[in-house]
Amino acid sequence: MIRTELPARTPKLFGTACVLGGSIAGLLAARVLADHAREVVIVERDEPETTGRPRAGVPQDRHGHALLPGGLKQLERWLPGVVDEAQTLGGHLAPLGQQGVYYDGRPRAQGGDAKLLLGSRPFLEARVRNRVLALPNVSTVTGLATGLVYTDDGRVGGVQVGSATVSADFVVDAMGRASRLSSWLEQAGYQRPVLERMPTGIHYVTGLFERTKSADSLEEACVLDLISPRAMPFDLTVASVNVIEDNQWLVMLMSYEEQPAARSLDAFRAVCNDLPPIFRQATSGVPTHGLETYHQADSRRRDFAGLTHFPAGLVAVGDAVASFNPIYGQGISSAALHASCLSEYLTTDPDLTSPATDFFALQQVITDAAWTLSAGADAARHDAITGTKASAEVEQQRSAMNQIIQATLTDPTITEVFAAVTFMDAHPATLADPTFLDRVRTCVGVS
Repeated sequence: MIRTELPARTPKLFGTACVLGGSIAGLLAARVLADHAREVVIVERDEPETTGRPRAGVPQDRHGHALLPGGLKQLERWLPGVVDEAQTLGGHLAPLGQQGVYYDGRPRAQGGDAKLLLGSRPFLEARVRNRVLALPNVSTVTGLATGLVYTDDGRVGGVQVGSATVSADFVVDAMGRASRLSSWLEQAGYQRPVLERMPTGIHYVTGLFERTKSADSLEEACVLDLISPRAMPFDLTVASVNVIEDNQWLVMLMSYEEQPAARSLDAFRAVCNDLPPIFRQATSGVPTHGLETYHQADSRRRDFAGLTHFPAGLVAVGDAVASFNPIYGQGISSAALHASCLSEYLTTDPDLTSPATDFFALQQVITDAAWTLSAGADAARHDAITGTKASAEVEQQRSAMNQIIQATLTDPTITEVFAAVTFMDAHPATLADPTFLDRVRTCVGVS
């Protein structure tokens, strides 16, 4: 959805740029800003973690993550060699033949040649952090940002961190889904972005298990099983299994019930025994950690592109803009694509005395594409569970999507097109191509 080569020119635009938040979105924004600023300061409340251990500020990091092809290309663009480094340290680049997608236990036909980078979230984040913090003009400040500082002409001129002020010519909000930026803007007399919430009520439960076989020798290294509403106990809706570093399996179960799908190891294994065989294989190993749970009440996005009264010198990226159901794996890839939007904006001689509306317009294309897929699927499942009737237009869209999914069970070409969209390598508009839809209808026997 965006170019993959490095920009031909990187004009120096700032003395100091400041990034609020040192997770993947903030780190990749800092990488881009390092080309345009004399100094980049990352403000992060957690102590810098470069060894791959979980961080308190990322409660979902103990659960399944993968780097989709769309994000993988952008990560390699900004940090050349990082994929090879990840593989050397225990991550796994899974080729198409090791990827499995199931719908109610039925395997999807394989099509295309996309690869997925597998590893735990702390492991993947550490690879990015180590590379970005090694840049000579990037530094960190440990502390909690409490507000913005404005210049006399209304531009953002810095950040309040505790009792200190970090002066900056440009500020990036990468504080995640609980970002406080909206309140800061409102307090200063600016518009706060409209917040859209899509209720999900999801519960994750994740287990880690010893893996005795090398990742390269496995028939399947990552599997996603998508399950129809009410088809299994606890309303289990998605299950995933990935190889990760340190010779481990990461197995995750997602449900919409008020409680996780399993609370004990025996119950967890019992659920997995009713899934595709790889789940039983993975969970038969010795547990390397206790079960971890995570609850997310909603997916959410903030409409920065629609603001008409917003200060110059300020943008937002990552989950601070849109936070999706993590099971779809869009978070890391969206963060990488947001960084590339920032680069696109900064390399086109922007008017830095005006709000960054051109950046937010670029970013909105990425956000809307990801939201269309993940929130759309969650809304359909939520309505099916609650018995909610959608509009005729939405029902028509859902019917078309169900036909595409049905066609992927037998047609590798349809799978390739659909996978490119879900992997954030192509825009969802691709699925509306008349020739593609004709092939889908022919495949499923609909005239």
